[in-house]
Amino acid sequence: MKDVTQLHDGWSLRHDDTLLPARVPGCVHTDLLAAGVIPDPYVGQNETAIAWVGEQAWSYVTDLAHDSAHERTDLVFDGLDTAAAITLAGEPLGRTRNMHRTHRFDVTGRTGTLEVRFASAYDEAAAVRAVTGERPNVYPEPFQYIRKMACSFGWDWGPTVVTAGMWRPVRLEHWSTARIDRVRPLVTVDGATGHVEVRLRVERTASGAGRPLTARATVAGRDTEAVFTGDGTVLRLEVPEPRLWWPRGHGGQPLYDLDVTLLDDGAVLDTWRRRIGFRTVEIDRTADAHGTGFTFVVNGVPVFARGVNWIPDDVLPSRVTPERYRMRLAQAADANIDLVRVWGGGIYEDDAFYDACDELGLMVWQDFLFACAAYPEEQPLRGEVEAEARDNVVRLMPHPSLVLWNGNNENLWGFRDWDWEPGLAGDSWGEGYYLGLLPRIVAELDPTRPYTAGSPWSGSWDHHPNDTRHGTHHSWEVWNRQDYAEYRASVPRFVAEFGWQAPPALATLRRALPGEELAPDSPGMLHHQKAEDGNGKLNRGIARHFRLPEDDFDRWHYLAQVVQARAVGAGIEHWRAHWPLCAGTVVWQFNDCWPVSSWAAVDGDGRLKPLHHELRRVYADRLLTLLPGEDGPVLAVDNQSAEPWRTAVTLRLLDADGGAVREAVVPVGAAARSVARTPVPEELRPAPGSSKEFLVADADGLRAVHFPVPDAEFAYPPARYDVRVEDVPLPDGSDGPDGSDGSDGPGRNSDGPDGRAGAVDVVVTAHTLVRDLLLQADRLAPGAVADTGLLTLLPGEEARIRVTGCGGVEAAAVRAALFSVDPA
Repeated sequence: MKDVTQLHDGWSLRHDDTLLPARVPGCVHTDLLAAGVIPDPYVGQNETAIAWVGEQAWSYVTDLAHDSAHERTDLVFDGLDTAAAITLAGEPLGRTRNMHRTHRFDVTGRTGTLEVRFASAYDEAAAVRAVTGERPNVYPEPFQYIRKMACSFGWDWGPTVVTAGMWRPVRLEHWSTARIDRVRPLVTVDGATGHVEVRLRVERTASGAGRPLTARATVAGRDTEAVFTGDGTVLRLEVPEPRLWWPRGHGGQPLYDLDVTLLDDGAVLDTWRRRIGFRTVEIDRTADAHGTGFTFVVNGVPVFARGVNWIPDDVLPSRVTPERYRMRLAQAADANIDLVRVWGGGIYEDDAFYDACDELGLMVWQDFLFACAAYPEEQPLRGEVEAEARDNVVRLMPHPSLVLWNGNNENLWGFRDWDWEPGLAGDSWGEGYYLGLLPRIVAELDPTRPYTAGSPWSGSWDHHPNDTRHGTHHSWEVWNRQDYAEYRASVPRFVAEFGWQAPPALATLRRALPGEELAPDSPGMLHHQKAEDGNGKLNRGIARHFRLPEDDFDRWHYLAQVVQARAVGAGIEHWRAHWPLCAGTVVWQFNDCWPVSSWAAVDGDGRLKPLHHELRRVYADRLLTLLPGEDGPVLAVDNQSAEPWRTAVTLRLLDADGGAVREAVVPVGAAARSVARTPVPEELRPAPGSSKEFLVADADGLRAVHFPVPDAEFAYPPARYDVRVEDVPLPDGSDGPDGSDGSDGPGRNSDGPDGRAGAVDVVVTAHTLVRDLLLQADRLAPGAVADTGLLTLLPGEEARIRVTGCGGVEAAAVRAALFSVDPA
């Protein structure tokens, strides 16, 4: 039986003339941080101060001693970041130049000093660029010349922290006769029968060459075996009436253990186990009168995808633990998200990410790792791209949550619209990867899943790559230049990216910018704003609806959060109302990799922005919406549940003081997975341009509001409400409602202000109209979490907000943490 020895201990990092303790998996930055050599790059402007780390070479060393009776010993690196030379006892083992691959070296009988020398990623990129020539990209960094996490070099939401190191596990594998090299389970469903075709490849020692071996596969109580003498075999199993895996909200997520065993004359040589799920998935790209669709169809059922884009959860990705993946993805599920797109400027995530998605019912759209640049197709990159794609397709294909392979992010669009084509002058730029190499690899290795060449992509060069009428669309004109109301100007077939910025939570800012007097343009705030003219766009977004605050950071911060939630909510409400013409929205973005003003719903310390709560509302199975129409508001009843929705909607035309002008009850109904739209009766519509009337729709605990003018023009009364606080003891060890542990963020913990964990109910009773009431719980305690985002209350209404992690808080402190559209 194969033996495995983990090599995580005993490593040192050479720094000048000293050896520092090193942690594997890890990277240079984590080791230098632990040794106190560098400050936290996420605090203040330290990012600039530690830039030197990424500009020089680094070396890791350990003593490799092993003694095994097996014929063969392999040294296996699951991830080397990135350009490395490996030596053992002074003799070269090999070189690597790809962060996204596994590397294996034969070290049978060899011991001594093991050294892994990492070149500067900048030097490696420069050497490749000298061979391939220049290619354009969106950012002034050389990420397209090296197979490394592109956003290590910075992005419009990320810092420039150029890492190096053994970022995934390192081990010794001792084996004899043969080992399992690769297993590809092709899982399909035909009627009531599940099929598992296990394609097995083995590696043999010299003594094992040509020897008859037995492969056995077992799943769901079924097993089969085959005897073979070559380097592989195929095993086929049938599972009658398997329980199907569904996206969350559509059914359960049953998973089955698939076991593969390699035997020699009855003795076990090696084993392999993964969990699989039975389901079918395809993309319906049927042409119709409107263009070309892009609809996920799971188990024969068309699905409106309620998605988010995912970036690496830390610029130092070795710090992301399975527990952190689970917490973050539980936050996604709590927001009624059912699809996560793993964006192409990041990484192929750890197996723990996909395991959690399997269990939570989160469909995974997986980009191949190309983003916002023209990529050379010559060597040495082409061979690395192919090997990387093969490695990761095989590694990830057992996961039922994986529903789509995507060739790249925005590169087909960039070639057409970003003035790349003239400068390329016929040079390669990646098209051969996206339309040739990658679809061939997917067809060969994983034909059970669809592939698309890029995002956005209209399906062919017959249409503009970002055409709203065909395929997938990225909507960025609105954030860059327009009011969010312009989302309603078109109905793309599938919106794969759109979003709006907001700053992180106040407690996150205070931790990241200690001692700074916060202002939108204070030095730390500007350093933690990476988008081009990001603050200008934030301010213009606020000013279109509110009076832009001057010298009042707290109000600016609140209004920026409100506009972000409203903007994203407006887009989703509009596009969901046009299902099935529009078949999905994927918000940019769900998470952050450090504390920064960005498009994220969860900030870099893991705190929920109001956008997270808004996603929970607009991605719920049932959504009530008042949409602006040419002749007045339209009531949309959006039912993505599996059951018909018949209800009575109470429509109220109210004046600014909350008094009823007119009221009516309108019966409505929407079939399962459908939308019903009804014009609001004329007598209930606010007068066009009125600053004193607004419309409210209520049904089954859901509420929609419609104001005919921007908030700055509406005659809001001074907001008046009472606040009381009721203690709600929680059992020791209870988690917050967002799935977190009440921590200040990843790796930090904080109890309530009295030193104990606890919970309170904040009860707000409105005496006037109170628009977009928000309790910023982190103002009560850094680890406090509220279960509710923006609320609109009418006079006499009461709201109950559960807050965990802040036991013993007083009503006066709560009132100071409450904000609404009317500052009074």
